[in-house]
Amino acid sequence: MLATLSYLQAVVMGLVQGVTELFPVSSLGHGVLLPGLLGWHNLVSSQSQAQSFFLVFLVGLHVGTALGLIVYYRATWLRLLGGLRRQVGATGGQGVSSLWRISDSRVDRDYRLLFLLVVGSIPVAVVGVALEKPLRELFAKPLAAAVFLTINGVILLVGERMRGSRGRHARHQGLDSLSAANAVAIGSAQILALLAGISRSGVTMVAGLTRGLDHEDAANFSFLLATPVILLAGLYKLPSLVGHLGDGVRSQALVGALCAAVAAYVAVRFLTRWFTTRTLTPFGIYCLVAGLACVVRFA
Repeated sequence: MLATLSYLQAVVMGLVQGVTELFPVSSLGHGVLLPGLLGWHNLVSSQSQAQSFFLVFLVGLHVGTALGLIVYYRATWLRLLGGLRRQVGATGGQGVSSLWRISDSRVDRDYRLLFLLVVGSIPVAVVGVALEKPLRELFAKPLAAAVFLTINGVILLVGERMRGSRGRHARHQGLDSLSAANAVAIGSAQILALLAGISRSGVTMVAGLTRGLDHEDAANFSFLLATPVILLAGLYKLPSLVGHLGDGVRSQALVGALCAAVAAYVAVRFLTRWFTTRTLTPFGIYCLVAGLACVVRFA
């Protein structure tokens, strides 16, 4: 039976994906809840299936979101890759093992940040390959997503409270002094986002704040950390869009991906400015209110 997905659904889901992937409110959670709220039963019924045209459609949205992030951070990524080139040149014939010694004061600054992003991405990549499918089949349902969205709100508000309790004169660190262990800890927080309703950017920002980063550095590290994970996850599953599951949704996936790319670019541009002076609190309140309302709706 040929999959049915309208272009209106593709546009709406693409815009929602692009915005909520960066806003700390869970793109996966909204991707599960919105079709239920709008009565899009063709999408609701397919979400928790192991073989689903909707999950294939989401592959395109993730690739689009990653491309929007890459365009926004293009200068940063070029600088980081330049740091890798300079560091390799500086190590000369010392071998690959020398590239792991980031505590050396002579290590290139841009290479150091690239290294932290790489090691921070490893935990979620390993766990995601092993657990994404079973977690999706168990929890990709509106009621479960509503519960986890509520929990996400609690995480954001508690994270802000913990940071505030440290006091105005608490010692803060920048990305230049972030340790590899802290980068792994922040990156590992992304594992929670495998649950629909838990925000990738939200939990990684909270993890960054509790390790001494300010909101601006925590946000930028979170968005940079998310880019390769989202892109590689999309590219890993891209063959399924080309296969038979993509029949009837390929053009819609392209439209949705373009919408997601534009929305992600606008969202990250807004949020990087927002977090220079503001906090996660409004997003935490939104998740609590929306999550509880959806729990009542789907219970």
